[in-house]
This record gives sequence, structure tokens and C-alpha cells, in this order.
Amino acid sequence: MNKKRRRLGATLLVILLILLWLPSIEAKADIDALKNRIEEAERNHQQTKDNLKNTQDNIDALTFVKDGLQGKLNQLTSQLTEVSDNLAELEDKIDSKNAEIETTTEDLNEAIAEENAQYEAMKARIKFIYEKKDQTYLDILVSSTGFADAMNKAGYIEELAEYDRQKLDEFKATRQKVEELKAKLEDEKATLDEYHEETYAEQQKVAGYVSDTSSSITQYSGQIKQAEALADAIEEQAKQEAQDIAALKKQLAEEIAMSKLAAQSEWRDISEVQFAEGDRMLLANLIYCEAGNQPYAGQLAVGSVVINRVLSSVYPDTVVGVIYQNKQFSPVGDGHLALALAENKATAACYKAADEAMAGQTNVGNCVYFRTPVEGLSGIQIGDHIFY
Repeated sequence: MNKKRRRLGATLLVILLILLWLPSIEAKADIDALKNRIEEAERNHQQTKDNLKNTQDNIDALTFVKDGLQGKLNQLTSQLTEVSDNLAELEDKIDSKNAEIETTTEDLNEAIAEENAQYEAMKARIKFIYEKKDQTYLDILVSSTGFADAMNKAGYIEELAEYDRQKLDEFKATRQKVEELKAKLEDEKATLDEYHEETYAEQQKVAGYVSDTSSSITQYSGQIKQAEALADAIEEQAKQEAQDIAALKKQLAEEIAMSKLAAQSEWRDISEVQFAEGDRMLLANLIYCEAGNQPYAGQLAVGSVVINRVLSSVYPDTVVGVIYQNKQFSPVGDGHLALALAENKATAACYKAADEAMAGQTNVGNCVYFRTPVEGLSGIQIGDHIFY
């Protein structure tokens, strides 16, 4: 008899140890899952910070190029100003040269007129000599009355010849001057025109460079704006991720504390729970929102989690209190549960799962949490959820 009692006592002790051990396993799974989530969030946060740094480096590089192009544009603008000044100076020179050309043209016209007059005078002189035979140099000498008269007439003839030679030389000089003036004017005009064309072409070339540089600056400015916008978005994302990580860490600390309390808590028997009139409908519609698309085992498991919390001393002791506890079930926060209740969308299977859970049946032991699978989370997987 004593042996049986000892065996029974040992058995009860093992059962008690198992019951105490199960919540600690569930709490550890929950903590490990949160740790994995935090590690993943921190990795993502580090990646975001790296992206932000890369984007900032890209902005710096683009800004450096833009500044270089701006300097080049300033230099080209200075060159263009210098060319424009040169062109204005050249235009003044052209105006001055045109005035000189006009004066020279007048001189040329006068020289041509003089040339024509000299030519006509020479023609008239030759015509006079040959038409008046008695007035030739020989006739003048023969008509002399003596030696002295002949000498005088010879001197006269020499003076006439010298006069004719002088007029001929003057005519030749005038003719040469006319040709030289013509050539000089043509050369000057050609040189000025060529210089003007070259300067204008240079101006157009520099203007083209300015246009190209301006286009490049505009292009880089657009890229810089895009990069800055991207950097702002990444920076905002980094801030949000940092806040999320802090929130996860806070949640981890809270759930670690909760898990410790759960491990040490007392659990009521289902017979000790007094269900209210609306608990069945409330639980069934929560099951619908959380697991309406899951197999029946998954629906029962969700109902079991709610009832397990009702039985645990660390959670509210009513179905209403558990379901509406702050930030515990997402359908409560996003309004889906209210809509489901308004239309009583819970299916027959959801009601059956609620009935069995409220009767004390559970297919997930004492699990008090469930979520979609995440890396590192272990527990009882049913359908698309892991219960722990």
C-alpha cells in the first residue's frame, strides 16, 4: 500500500514538473522568436544605413561633378565675354577701317581721274605733234636762223622732251599707285572679313560649349535631386526601423517578464470559469477572423489559446478581457472583429471550435501565443500558424 502511494506520489510529482516545464518551453520559444526578429530587424536596419551611406556618397560624387561643371561653365562664360569684347572691338576697327577705305577710295578715284587726265593730255600732245608736221623737233631745228638760235631751240626741244618724259613717268606712277591702292583695299577687306568670320565662329563654338555644359549641369542637378529624395526616404526608413527595433526589444522584455510570470502562475480548471452569454459568439468570430481560412485543427488551436489565457493567472480571467486586452489580437485593432460580429460571419466550424475550447479541449497544450511562421520560431505548427 505504501509502495502504491509512493508510486502515485512520484507520478504526481513528474506530472507537476511536466506542467511547470511546458510553460517555460513555450516562453523560451516566444523569446527566441523575438530575438530572431530583433536580429533580422537589426540586419535590415544596418542594410538601410549602408544604403543611406552609399546614396550620400553618390550625392557627394554628383555634387562634385556638378561643381566642376559649374566651374567649367563659369570659365566658358568668361571666355565668351572676352570673345564678345573682342568682337565689339573688332567691329569698331572695322568701322574705322571702313572710314579709311572710304577716304582711300576717294583718293583712288582722284588718282584715276588724274590718270585719265594725264592720259588724255599725252594723247593730245602726241596727236598735236603728228598732226602739225612743222612743229616736230626736227622742223624746229631746221627753222633755226643761226647757231645761237639752233642752240636755243635745241634747249627748248630738250625741255619739251623732258616734259614729255616727266608726264609719262607721272602717268606711270599714278597708274601704279592706283593698282597698289586697289590691291591694298582688297587685301584689307579680305583680312577684316576673315577675322570677323573667325571671331564669330569662335563665339559660336564657345556658346555651344556653354550650352552643352549647362545641359550637363541640368542633368546632374536632376540626378542629385533624385538621390537626395532617395536619401531622405532611406533615412526615414532607417529611423522607422530603429524605432521598430526598439519596440521589438521592449516587447521582448515585456514578454520575457510575462513568460516568467506564466511559468510561475497558477492555472484554473475549466470548471472554475463562468462564461458570459456573448462569449461563444465573440470567440467564434475571433476564430473566424484569425483562422477562418485554416483547417479545423487551426481554428480549434486559436480558440484554445484564448481559453488558455483565461485559465492563466497572468491574463484576464474572462473571454472578453483576454480578446480585448490591449494589442493582443490584430482583428480587434484593425476593426475586422467588429465587422465580423456585426454580421456574425463565424462559420459552423468556428462555432464548433469555440464550443470545444470553452469545454476545455486543447490541441496545443498550454500555448498562449500564435503567429505566422518567422525565422527561428519553434512550436506547434498547424496550418499557417505556429502555436507556442
